[in-house]
Parts: sequence; C-alpha cells; structure tokens
Amino acid sequence: MFIGACAGSTGGGIKVSRVVVLLKAVKKELDSLLHPRSVKVLKLEGKPVEHQVMRSINTFLGAYIVIFIFSVLIVSLDNFDFTTNFTAIAATFNNIGPGLAGAGPAKNFSLFSPLSKYVMMFDMLAGRLEIFPMLLLFAPSTWKKS
Repeated sequence: MFIGACAGSTGGGIKVSRVVVLLKAVKKELDSLLHPRSVKVLKLEGKPVEHQVMRSINTFLGAYIVIFIFSVLIVSLDNFDFTTNFTAIAATFNNIGPGLAGAGPAKNFSLFSPLSKYVMMFDMLAGRLEIFPMLLLFAPSTWKKS
C-alpha cells in the first residue's frame, strides 16, 4: 500500500527510487559504523547521489510520516475501528483504491464525517501531486505579493 510508484510516475505513495536510496543509505551508515574511516559514495544506477538529494528524500519521508499520523488521528475522531481509519488514510494518501473494513471494496467513504473527508481529500491531492507543493499552499509567503 505504501511503496510502488516508479520515479516520474503520477502514482501516489513512496516512490520506489526513494526507498532504494533510503535502504542504501541505511546500509552505508551500518558500514560506516563497522569501518569508521572508510569513505563510501552512495550511488543509484551507477551515479553518485548528492547530499541535497539525500536530504530531500529524508525530509520527504519525515513529512510523509507526520502527515499520515496526523491524518489517522483526525479520522479517528469518527470512532471507527483502527483498520478502517488506517486503511482509509493509506488508500487516499497513496491513491491505491479501497482500504479494508469500513473503507473496503464493499463499502465507501460516505460513513466518514465532513472533517475526515476534507483530510482525505488533502491526502489524495498530496499523494498524487507530491507533498511539498501541497504544503506550500499553506505557507503564508506563497500568497504574499513581492
């Protein structure tokens, strides 16, 4: 539900290339703990990954987790079971279709309150259009005239 879209795809969720870079970064960190004086360059498809790209991927993952958790907490105010709440957010944030239980294929999202629906609409847009452009909409500097 969380990983699957390829780089450049309009699919939601965490892109496969980001996961690959994160796993390689974890391996590099573990290697550096074993061999602290070694110098290794993180590469993806034979090309070195710049520090700015790594920082961007880490920031994306942090924002993804925070938005996901806050969304689940807000939708939990509707008093549905955890499976319904969690998979409803996973389905909308990752643009994967139906969730499970009350958000499953035999049900729909009409059970949720208007607040929950707004949260899920935001998640759908953030999952499809990327997180950072959606968060920029809420930054006051975006709307100030220069």
